Amino acid sequence: MMQAGVLETILPGVHRLVAPNPSVLTGPGTNTYLLGNKAITILDPGPDMPAHTDAIVAAVASLGGEVERIVTTHTHSDHSPGAATLQGHYSGVPVIGAQIVDDGHQDQSFAPTQGLAHDDCFVIEDSSLRAIYTPGHVANHFCFLHEATGTVFTGDHIMQGSTVVIIPPAGDMADYVDSLRLLLDYPMHYLAPGHGSLIANPRAEVEALIAHRQGREAKIVAAFKEVVKGDLDDLVAVAYRDVDVSIHPIAKLSLWAHLLKLEKESSARQHEGQWELV
Repeated sequence: MMQAGVLETILPGVHRLVAPNPSVLTGPGTNTYLLGNKAITILDPGPDMPAHTDAIVAAVASLGGEVERIVTTHTHSDHSPGAATLQGHYSGVPVIGAQIVDDGHQDQSFAPTQGLAHDDCFVIEDSSLRAIYTPGHVANHFCFLHEATGTVFTGDHIMQGSTVVIIPPAGDMADYVDSLRLLLDYPMHYLAPGHGSLIANPRAEVEALIAHRQGREAKIVAAFKEVVKGDLDDLVAVAYRDVDVSIHPIAKLSLWAHLLKLEKESSARQHEGQWELV
């Protein structure tokens, strides 16, 4: 069982701490990864919670290491806010990540000292960490490949045991599916998600997620046989009939993202919030 504040070595040179922020959206809590044993990269510092940042500092000390950099997958409030506090503690340590225009869901305190681009590489002891641009969940999202272990740190691109929510306009379903396909080009042995446990069958997991999104899109298209023309409330009741109604407010966000994808592909259109197939 994953326990907040307890340092776990999950692979050689890969250590995990879980933040004490469990919820429906975050699962057991946000995972912060410490990469390396002496020269340490902090990946996703998590929420700015004293208990969590103190646990990160204690974990670095227990490893007898020095922090070289702080890297973020994206700037949602459960992944990046701890960066500012940790940068204050580790004076002069660079914070690396991509910024984005705030859509009401972003960490406005995030102030990277270095930007991030696809294929950027960072030396981590005897290995490297490669940035993979994976927009979809949000437009500034990156995954990272730890080349020594073949581990892809997926942030919120892939969660263990659940699908991620795509929230337009910063989130984009077409980009999300394309980004999933992109991961299949890399030599993956494990997925290390931002929420949940290590996933040991990465290709099957990615292919299943693509199939799931395609299946949901098919249900949305089929829902128009009943609705013909309707708003998000009308459509979610039909297209997400297999999901508990308590989840429908969240499901509406992904529904909206699917509809925008269909609109981009000229398969659906909207007028004043009413959607129909073309």
